[in-house]
Amino acid sequence: MNLREHDDRDDMKVWLSQREVDQLLDVVDGTEQRIATALGVRCGLRSAEVLDVAPEHVVDTDAGTMLRVYHGKGDKYRETPVPADLATTIRTVDDVRDQDSDDPLVDVTTRTLRRWMDRAGLELQEATGDGGWRWLSFHDLRRTWATALASEDVDPLLVCDWGGWSDLETFLEHYRGTFSPEAQRRERGKVEWL
Repeated sequence: MNLREHDDRDDMKVWLSQREVDQLLDVVDGTEQRIATALGVRCGLRSAEVLDVAPEHVVDTDAGTMLRVYHGKGDKYRETPVPADLATTIRTVDDVRDQDSDDPLVDVTTRTLRRWMDRAGLELQEATGDGGWRWLSFHDLRRTWATALASEDVDPLLVCDWGGWSDLETFLEHYRGTFSPEAQRRERGKVEWL
């Protein structure tokens, strides 16, 4: 887990390792929370965007399975990759529920999303003894997603496109972590005495 102080607040920005992402996905309660959390940490969605996602927004394209975000920040449209397991979950939920495919999957408020993250963070802090979990916010899932892509050498301009950032500078300054925990571990492995 990487932590960095906010410039103008008393809390911390959080970037999770992929192991910590798995821990988070394991601790959230129920299908709705898992879908909401995965949309944040695996697709880079903002909390308000999560609440708009309907099963019909998961589409197969020439670029692979994508999630169409019709009303992103500033009411801008974008498409972002959706992992196969999340797409399958969304399509399965759509098959078994009574609502139409154009009805949102997550029927809560952004305040509830924040409470879910607070609760999961506190549970993980208690389970792991890592006090960094207390700072976890829903928006940190988006930071984690962007940094995970960057650490896999995905073109930063494509990450900006998928994440809905209009310029590379904003992405680099506010979202991409200095280095992912995986990148730090890889580099530390190059030094015998570390």
